[in-house]
Amino acid sequence: MYLLLLLLWIIFNGRVTLEVFLFGVVICGWLYWFICKYMDYSFQRELRLAKKLPLYLKYAIVLIWEIFKANVDVIKIVLSPNKKEIEPAIVHFHTDLKSESSQVALANSITLTPGTYTVQLENGDYAVQALDKDKFGEGLDESVFVKQLRKLEG
Repeated sequence: MYLLLLLLWIIFNGRVTLEVFLFGVVICGWLYWFICKYMDYSFQRELRLAKKLPLYLKYAIVLIWEIFKANVDVIKIVLSPNKKEIEPAIVHFHTDLKSESSQVALANSITLTPGTYTVQLENGDYAVQALDKDKFGEGLDESVFVKQLRKLEG
């Protein structure tokens, strides 16, 4: 975090001189101390997040891939001459994700994916509106998002 703050200081300053760098070292050091002391942040927490960085990147890649696939499926539905086969539904399911941030990440991932929209999230119980019950509503409780978020939690 300290190095990120220092890098942002240098980028926003627009020039690199010894004076700017030293002033940035002091200001960023004070800001990092303030964040650690008053905002419940620690270097150990930062290290844990850094160790999980590959999992976060994998999750982002999986999310982008799932969005792409869902876009293709929605395009097929929209351009299909048989629109009577579409069966919109609200699907309810429960997940065993422990942290609130993981549950919200799952809800947001579902909403970002075309063809689905998270209507409600309460204590791990989800209500998701799916454009087509069979194509988009099946298997949400054990989706690839849930599997990746379990790895991030554990």
